Amino acid sequence: MTDDIQPQTAASSPGRGLPDRRRKVPLRTKLAFSSGAFQEGMVVAGRITTLIFYNQVLGVSAALCGVAYLVASIVDAVSDPMVGAISDRFRSRWGRRHPLMLISALPIAISFYCLYQPLSGLSEGALFAWLLCFLVLLRIATSFHNIPRDALGAELTDDYHERTSVFGWYNVVATGAAVGLSLLVLNAVFPSTPEFSNGLLDPNRYVILAGFGAVVMLAAVLVCTLGTADQIPHLHTTTRQRFNVRDHYGELRELLANRSFLSVTVSWLTIAAAQGVLDMVSLYTWIWVYDLSTEQFSVLAFAKIPGIFVALPLAKYMTRRFDKKPTVIFTSAVSAVLVAFPHVLRLAGLFPGNDSALLLPLLFGPLFVGYALVTVMAIVVDSQLVDIADDHELRTGSRAEGTIFSVREFAMKATEGFGGLIGGFGLELIQFPQNAEAEGVSAGTLTGLLVMSGPLCLVIYGVGILFMMMYRLNAGRHEEILTVLEARRAARATGVGGR
Repeated sequence: MTDDIQPQTAASSPGRGLPDRRRKVPLRTKLAFSSGAFQEGMVVAGRITTLIFYNQVLGVSAALCGVAYLVASIVDAVSDPMVGAISDRFRSRWGRRHPLMLISALPIAISFYCLYQPLSGLSEGALFAWLLCFLVLLRIATSFHNIPRDALGAELTDDYHERTSVFGWYNVVATGAAVGLSLLVLNAVFPSTPEFSNGLLDPNRYVILAGFGAVVMLAAVLVCTLGTADQIPHLHTTTRQRFNVRDHYGELRELLANRSFLSVTVSWLTIAAAQGVLDMVSLYTWIWVYDLSTEQFSVLAFAKIPGIFVALPLAKYMTRRFDKKPTVIFTSAVSAVLVAFPHVLRLAGLFPGNDSALLLPLLFGPLFVGYALVTVMAIVVDSQLVDIADDHELRTGSRAEGTIFSVREFAMKATEGFGGLIGGFGLELIQFPQNAEAEGVSAGTLTGLLVMSGPLCLVIYGVGILFMMMYRLNAGRHEEILTVLEARRAARATGVGGR
């Protein structure tokens, strides 16, 4: 293969005719790039309600919901890498990334609205088909924004630690967006009422979610896309041919042969699946095990607030002090233990009863630290993926940020996909009733909820941590890679040669 990094006219290094690839990225650009996180934050806020809506409100069995998530994840496994490859090879006067981001805006808004506003009078089978259709459409549409956007972020700088800052800002804004939008959804869209002690069971409120979410997502995509358009001259260009399936799978094989890529891929997907189980099952656990109202478990959103303030400086400190791999392993392990802690204690009979004044502090207190560490982990994993793009260029002569970051997008959606699959079939396995308020929930079923929210997630996290131990890159090795790449690019720019 040939190197696809070409000379550019902007931000050139003196005397070399090449862009300054180690440049510091302006704060305004970091914020514009990060604004796209509000689209993902709205997906997170909506995800709180999806299984409850289709299972408890509309009457679709949890197992069928799980099948919908499984099929959507299978589609993702095929479509996300293809979107990444298309993004890597796309050519236009507006660059590779921005046109794809722009055309995703309307499909994202429309599919989100339809997901939460199915036609009235549909049978269970028709509702399952509706869920599957718009879940798949939403996820494909978000891929056309998220994957090029992440690849754009990866191209802004080659500096080892500045990358942590770029994706640190993104993850901090993403956490804030998820917190703020989740609080709005739980307290303003689905408040408790005399008719519904838990507002998520009120079918009339979902039209508000659908309309509000569609507007937020449309605005986020447009601000991110247009706000970063001035960075196009600083980005990599490509001489590679347009997308074709044979080259696409050839590149995937090369990436999967890279031990560091395989390590991050499997680790991130595994941990995302664990988080997905929590997202799907925890809501049932809060309502039926701990007897919380929507207003009470909205306190959970506040547990993510410390991460907004401490995650970025903590990620910078830990990666400079310990490097990226040890940081991911430590933050993953500690956050997993803290998130599972209350449920494990309840299983052991050591947790306060639901009428205790200590219930909320002990239930959510450990999560203040746990969620901050989860945000640190996400920042560093994003930074690792960019380093892998450099390693891939060294090995093959071509860059593949889009394909590499399709893994991140797939992992984000696997949170809902595999988590929904495991959660949906898990609810069937523990025989959770279709209309829980009317029929009540047995002690054995409540124990099953606690097992899925605690020990099961600990085990899945542990598997993800084991795969992260395979990761090979560090600061020293990355400096060696970048030195070779810069010499190769300079030689190519001056016509001397180079791979």
